[in-house]
Amino acid sequence: MENICCYMKGKFMKPVFFMCMGLFGFSMTAQNDSLQFPQDFYGIYKGDLHIVNSRGKQTIGMEFHLNPTDSIGKFQYMLVYIIEGERRERKYNLIAKDVSKGEYVVDENNGILLDAKLIDNVIYSMFEVQGNLITTTERFYENAMDFEITFADTKQKTKSNSKGDDVVEVFAYPVGGVQKARLTKE
Repeated sequence: MENICCYMKGKFMKPVFFMCMGLFGFSMTAQNDSLQFPQDFYGIYKGDLHIVNSRGKQTIGMEFHLNPTDSIGKFQYMLVYIIEGERRERKYNLIAKDVSKGEYVVDENNGILLDAKLIDNVIYSMFEVQGNLITTTERFYENAMDFEITFADTKQKTKSNSKGDDVVEVFAYPVGGVQKARLTKE
């Protein structure tokens, strides 16, 4: 597997490789290889979403719905936030683009399409909106899922350069907020 992050200017960069391993991490959690996405994970997941940002900490109710639709390769992908007793639904669709490569698209049903990558029953997506770099991770287990979003303000990025013969510019984005939930399948 080629690691694009670690292959720069035609040379393998050991320090960058180890940095990439630390940033992206390798999950040591055993996944049940016999489970197939998405059909083995259909259902409604519920729990609490924990939000941490510069304004402090907050916990709200959350649901995640993943279900089939009448269209082949199109799935209901709905987020529900429960704030002060009020349900706020975000009705999206997950569309299979190339299942053999784990390529999907989150269709927000308003013209916004977000690329998503499925690896080992985990959906990853990264996008920029209104000056914020946002990364989402949805890790599916047999009867639960972990949902996580991180936010970084792109205007607050910092730059550093490697030393030596091959100078590499690296941009860092300070994480300004995190949303995390362990949701249980009903």
